[in-house]
Amino acid sequence: MTASRTYAGLKVGDVAIAYLLLRILIGVNYFNHGFTRIFNIPGFVEDTVKTLEGSYFPEFLVRINSFLVPPVELIVGILITIGLFTRGSLIATFILMIILKLGVTSIQNWGAATSMISYGLVLFILLAGAGFNTYSLDQWLNRNRKSATLDDQAKPGMFSFATQFWAKRPHRRRLPSVTSFR
Repeated sequence: MTASRTYAGLKVGDVAIAYLLLRILIGVNYFNHGFTRIFNIPGFVEDTVKTLEGSYFPEFLVRINSFLVPPVELIVGILITIGLFTRGSLIATFILMIILKLGVTSIQNWGAATSMISYGLVLFILLAGAGFNTYSLDQWLNRNRKSATLDDQAKPGMFSFATQFWAKRPHRRRLPSVTSFR
């Protein structure tokens, strides 16, 4: 197996590009959901309250969540699209989808509930495949952070010997004794 292939026989570069495009696709989707609602949050809240009238959720809870949905969608949409704080944004989006899923299933809107499964699958793929998030601001920041750290280590200073010694020192974890397993 060569370095340019994954276990499934796919080229790593192609998977990274596919990951980028899928991430942008879902990010733009959430961004547009939030952007189209952000300027009319009161209307969105009233529509949601009316839609969830027959649910078991109290109205005040529906209102609070409805006020939060558009800004959260807008923010995670932007972050996912540009690949910044990608992991946290995907987790926040998963939580949002779980909350929305509770709402649509409480009124037995099985069509919406079924279509939400596709969002969950895409979010799962993106979160599970985060190792392929090569083309992102997260990756760019990590590369710059690592190079800055290497530059700092190369600079001579008053404590440079001690810093380099500590960094190279093997960190040993204390292992449990055999008697602790009994």
